[in-house]
Amino acid sequence: MLSRMFAFRPIGYVIGLFVTVLGIAMLGPAVVDAVAGNDEWAAFMLSATITIAVGSGAVVGCSNSRKPGLSLQQTFILTVIAWLVMPLFGTLPFLLGEADMSMTDGFFEAMSSFTTTGATVMEGLERKTPGILVWRGLLQWIGGLGIVVVAIAILPELRIGGMQLFKSEAFDTFGKILPQAAQIAKQLFYIYIGLTITVLLIYAACGMKPLDAFVHAMTTIATGGLANYDNSFAAFENPLIHYVAALFMLLSALPYVRFIQLAHGAPQPLLRDPQVRTFLKLIALTITLLALMRWQETGEIEPSIRAATFNVVSITTGTGYASQDYGQWGAFAVTLFFIIGLIGGCAGSTSCSVKVFRYQVLSATVMAQIRQIQNPSGVFRARYDGRPISNDILSSVMAFFLLFLMTLAMMTLMLSFIGLDLLTALSGAAATLANIGPGLGKEIGPSGNYAGLPDSAKWVLTMGMFVGRLELLSVFILLMPKFWQR
Repeated sequence: MLSRMFAFRPIGYVIGLFVTVLGIAMLGPAVVDAVAGNDEWAAFMLSATITIAVGSGAVVGCSNSRKPGLSLQQTFILTVIAWLVMPLFGTLPFLLGEADMSMTDGFFEAMSSFTTTGATVMEGLERKTPGILVWRGLLQWIGGLGIVVVAIAILPELRIGGMQLFKSEAFDTFGKILPQAAQIAKQLFYIYIGLTITVLLIYAACGMKPLDAFVHAMTTIATGGLANYDNSFAAFENPLIHYVAALFMLLSALPYVRFIQLAHGAPQPLLRDPQVRTFLKLIALTITLLALMRWQETGEIEPSIRAATFNVVSITTGTGYASQDYGQWGAFAVTLFFIIGLIGGCAGSTSCSVKVFRYQVLSATVMAQIRQIQNPSGVFRARYDGRPISNDILSSVMAFFLLFLMTLAMMTLMLSFIGLDLLTALSGAAATLANIGPGLGKEIGPSGNYAGLPDSAKWVLTMGMFVGRLELLSVFILLMPKFWQR
């Protein structure tokens, strides 16, 4: 039945290419371990062999069905399958190597890495081989680039969660989603790798070891947050490293389209972007509040500013690094961190969560309704950046908010049923659904990890990362029977 309705081979061809590239990427950690004299290089070689063989087999088997473009239905399926298949193969080094993880832990770690969530079940990171640390960082870096391409080239076409607001803002697709995605990816890659190399060199100049600079450069630009140490950025004593990390997390949470325009000599769009201005104001206000609070408590000015700056930027952008256990800063700080984590960065960036523009659309809609009530004879339209917001965008944004809250509530109930306390269940659901990383509380907070949770809870959280990274509607629409009708 499905084979009559959809041509799956074009999808298989693209997935095969993705998997093949992932397999080739596994050779990097293999070389790192081989140079370091660790036997774990063999596990990466085996994983790479399996992955490349499967990926190239899919490419060859589906090559006679290549098309210059995909239908919207095919694009939905491709996007969802890619974000399942890539972490699945990314799990192999965790299963076959030194980590020797269970399937549950391995898939959790791979999904967390590829979705740039940053939640981890790995402990004793200081004792891990360099290859496995590089692999976690590389997975996040690839996932970060992938999600930017999806956010700019695909989600606006699919009209997901109001993302059509940015359709054809910098590019015209002309209905040919796949070729346009490749074109956009090429331009984004140069910006992405340029930022990565820049922060890598600065980290190294600030005293980071080469391995640390390499891995943390990848996870900083991906706003992923996986670190090489159990205590995250608290392992680095140089204050300058914290400020550099905050700056580049902030940059990567801005719309990458603006960087492309900036590279072509057009800085005005970046400076005038309403979501960029609102995002930066939010960051500045939150840092000021928490810095003043910490200064009052500790009596130290610079350490308070640094701790507030680093951790606010990290959580708002969904990176998930921590320089201190902000769970010990008091109820106000904990509540504030929970709120900013559910706001997130800008659309079209590597950051996650709800995104600033959706709150702007929601706010504009509420204000228009208030004015309408005050003046029933008037006609008031919600506007974004001076332009009227169309009804389909309003509907998409409202649907996203409703689905986000419903999914968050359902995940919290499921985790509570499994046996987690309310704080762990709610913050864990929010941290994974919004792809933030650390939750709240002693177990999964900034000084803990997810290793001690039951396997059933890990699977719930893993699925939360998956649907959250794909803006929920991309996944849930596949559950609708009408989607599968011609």
